[in-house]
Amino acid sequence: MTTAAPSSRTPLALYALTAGSFGIGCAEFVIMGLLMQVAGDLHVSIAAAGMLVSIYAFGVFAGAPMLTVATRRMPRKVVLIALMAIYTIGNLICALAPNYETLMVARVITSLTHGTFFGVGAVVATGLVAEDRKASAISVMFSGLTLATLLGMPAGAWLGLHFGWRATFWAMVLIGLVSMAVIALLVPRSREAHAPAPLVDELRGVARPQVWLGLAMTMLGFAGVFLVVAYVQPLLVDLTGFSDSAVSPILLLFGGGMILGNLLGGRLADRWPTQSLLGTLVALAVVLGAMRFALHSAIAMPIFIGLLGVAAFATVSPLQLRVLRKAEGAGQNLASSFNIAFFNLGNAFGAWLGGVAIDHGPGLTSLPWIAALVTLSGLAVALIALRLDTRAAPTTTPVAAAACP
Repeated sequence: MTTAAPSSRTPLALYALTAGSFGIGCAEFVIMGLLMQVAGDLHVSIAAAGMLVSIYAFGVFAGAPMLTVATRRMPRKVVLIALMAIYTIGNLICALAPNYETLMVARVITSLTHGTFFGVGAVVATGLVAEDRKASAISVMFSGLTLATLLGMPAGAWLGLHFGWRATFWAMVLIGLVSMAVIALLVPRSREAHAPAPLVDELRGVARPQVWLGLAMTMLGFAGVFLVVAYVQPLLVDLTGFSDSAVSPILLLFGGGMILGNLLGGRLADRWPTQSLLGTLVALAVVLGAMRFALHSAIAMPIFIGLLGVAAFATVSPLQLRVLRKAEGAGQNLASSFNIAFFNLGNAFGAWLGGVAIDHGPGLTSLPWIAALVTLSGLAVALIALRLDTRAAPTTTPVAAAACP
């Protein structure tokens, strides 16, 4: 038997994907709680250390489509295991890096796995469940990413504070090995036994204008998150006045908020895909803008860190589902990876813009307002895309219309 009907229950294979996404999420997020330690040990500025966030995100953007195309004829289970192996090697190099330049290269190696893992994993996840649970399946897989912020990010900051930042990367080497084993054990080969569609058909699916509008709203809508989160340690220490040891507990609030927001976004996108897309982007912009007034409050700032986690990851499932539905058919695999790439292009842009604001602009205090404006530009793209949907509706066939949110 080479295929199986989507389950009405949450299959164990979906939790295996969650384990892998947890490992990769740790690689993405832990550096944000280590910026000051890395900067001090390698003798670079905070903004230069922040580039370790941008270079990772840019590596995801470049690597996702390339690796997805390169591995398209491979069984998806084999692809996922191979990606976790590369992830493990990249983090090993990070742990051993003798200087800033080597650490940058190692971050790029690690990042190459990110987009393809989440892109291929999202397609596998939606194939494991019934049609009306696809967005929820995506949110379950992405819950590994939120757990990485709830547990991995503060744990990494704690390890860096007490044992040095290299200890955090050694921990991720172990996480990578465990994730490989779990995926090998639980993801069934039968789920991905298929002949790939012709590459030209996949490219044609991705080339649709609405797919590119979806990618643009993903990049701009999410860029505001990393404009703030990439510099959360200096924000909390230098502006709010918390000690270095207080950063880890506060990051627990961000991770907890991400878990809640991720699950909420999946449920909302299943029921109201269009309304949830607009509503989550509006909520994110509001939280970012209002955070500016909480920067110097030891009570309000942790609350806003938690709210930012909720608002940020409530957008993920609606944005990912939008691109998947607009790509349709043969284009979904590549479009899914492209969308993960554009999430990370937004991350890179946000972290870079935040560094520019710190070094050459109005400084740390300006980051929440700049972030809100960037997210609002993503909302503007979403409104344009939905208006085009409305105009195209009279000429859309009933089947195609049913596939669009």
